[in-house]
Amino acid sequence: MKIIWLGHGGFRIEVENQVLLIDPWLSGNPMLAESQHEAALSGATHIVLTHAHFDHVADVLPLARARNIPVVGQYDLMGYWGESEGIATIGFNKGGTIDLGGPKLAMVPASHSSTFTTEEGLRAGGSEVGYVLMSEDKTVYISGDTSIMADMDWIGDYYKPEVGILSAGGHFTMDMKQAAYAAKRYFNFKTLIPCHYRTFPILEQNADHLVKALPGVAVIEPKVLQAIEI
Repeated sequence: MKIIWLGHGGFRIEVENQVLLIDPWLSGNPMLAESQHEAALSGATHIVLTHAHFDHVADVLPLARARNIPVVGQYDLMGYWGESEGIATIGFNKGGTIDLGGPKLAMVPASHSSTFTTEEGLRAGGSEVGYVLMSEDKTVYISGDTSIMADMDWIGDYYKPEVGILSAGGHFTMDMKQAAYAAKRYFNFKTLIPCHYRTFPILEQNADHLVKALPGVAVIEPKVLQAIEI
């Protein structure tokens, strides 16, 4: 399994001959140069969304149409887009697990919000979620944008993920201190990858606190388009 950061909250995960784009944000993403877009997208088989905020969905509809690949996400948003936008979608809900041609993807709660902009103003776009990816005898928790939440207790106990991808930039999500607290209290990660940071000055710029707080965990600060092999 290769986990490749696309900057901000976006990832490319290559696993079992599938290429999953998690919250791919290209247009306006200061972490990902335009010259890097094709490398980020090449061979994609699915787009997986955690919620509807612009920094996660700005490019999703054009990508789904241009590349004829399905968008995977929370049932209500997928139902709306399937009807109104004419794209292929796979909608499911918290507690459900789907098969993506080998990898299994379980949807779990997150605590955030999920809106998108229309000409009439903000509209709710389903609900915010996280995921647990199970493949190649590995289990990866993808938190999505979230605060610390009590649901992490059962997610850690039930799925027992050894790899965590945690939002940790603060202001809109957990910061590094909170992510470290969540990792210590609710999980037993072997590897932890922070995200949703460094993009803007308002967000945390490094993972120093996370590294110091979790001495027994391999905390990997990702670099854009550099594969982390799990």
